[in-house]
Parts: sequence; C-alpha cells; structure tokens
Amino acid sequence: MPTDFALVTPADLVALNARTVRASSAAVSHCTPTDLSKPTPCAGWNLRDLLSHMIAQHRGFAAAARGDDDPNHWQPRPLGLDPVADYRAAADHVLDAFTADDILERAFPLPEFTTEFRFPGSQALTFHFIDYVVHTWDVDRALGRTTTFDDDLLAAALPIAEFVPDDGSRTAPGAAFAPRLPWTGADTLDRIVALLGRSPRWPA
Repeated sequence: MPTDFALVTPADLVALNARTVRASSAAVSHCTPTDLSKPTPCAGWNLRDLLSHMIAQHRGFAAAARGDDDPNHWQPRPLGLDPVADYRAAADHVLDAFTADDILERAFPLPEFTTEFRFPGSQALTFHFIDYVVHTWDVDRALGRTTTFDDDLLAAALPIAEFVPDDGSRTAPGAAFAPRLPWTGADTLDRIVALLGRSPRWPA
C-alpha cells in the first residue's frame, strides 16, 4: 500500500473517497442474484466473493476510524438475501464514519496490514480511496459495464497507484494487488488498474 499520504491533499481526500464509494455503490446496484457467480478481475474470486470482501473492508475501516482494532471487523461474512442492500449499508456506514471533523488526524489501527503501529487517518483514507477506485472497476468489468470517473478523481488516484510498492508482497497470500502489468495506453483508469495488477483488457 502507499506510504506517502501527501499524494492527495487532505482538503480533497475525504470528498474524493466519498465520490469513489458512491460510484462503487452505483456499480453494485446493477448486480442481480444470477450475477454473483460471475468471475471478476480479482483472481479466484467471483462477484459474491468480491462483494463480501468490499463490505468487510468498509466495516473494517469504519471500525478503525473509531480506534477499534478488533480484527474480526475485517472478516468477510456471507451475503444476505439482498447483497445490494448489504453493500449500500456498509458503504453508508464507512462514509458516515469518515465525516468526523478530525478524521484525517485520527490514528487508525489496520490489523490487516500490521499490528505494530497505527496509521494517520490521511494515510488510511488514501488506502481506502485507491482500493475502491479499483474495486469499482472490478465490479463493473465483472458485469460487462464501463466504469467512468471524473478526470480530477483519476488524476488524484494515478500517483497513488504509481506509488504502491511493486515488490514480493504482491505475490504473498491475500495480497491486495497482483504485480504490475505493462501498459502503454492513454486511458488513465486503464493505467491505474494495470499498475495494480489488473489487465485493462480483462477477461481477454
């Protein structure tokens, strides 16, 4: 994950993250029960697995915003009868948690990454932001849809994606991102997903 939380200006970070989470909710809203078994760009995960992961991450980050370091918050749970509603509730929960006036100065426990120290809120939100740029693309691609983000959001996300270390951690079990893929196209979102180990041409 990126370690330089100054890549996005603090004044913009909360708003950019919120826009991204809302875009992810819009993408998930197109999911039907028959879609849950579809493959995704996340290797080995179908859409059900991906949504369970995304919901768990929202819950984990919301707990971390409160200073709660219980790792159980980060564990995926089975989806309910209405996965879209499940996702929307988790997304609203984390967005509400991130509205605190001092959110960027809080110390976030992120036990998925390390238990040795806590992360500044501005850094933690950077993690969440780039994850959901990519996961929105993952969902849309699994559903055969096109992801559209505003240029300013992509301009903020690109240097974060470039900064994520491309080292052995990307091949470890449970790694957030696969190794970078070469990509020379002009589309910024394609560049971002390639930097984070997805093929912009997926599923080809």
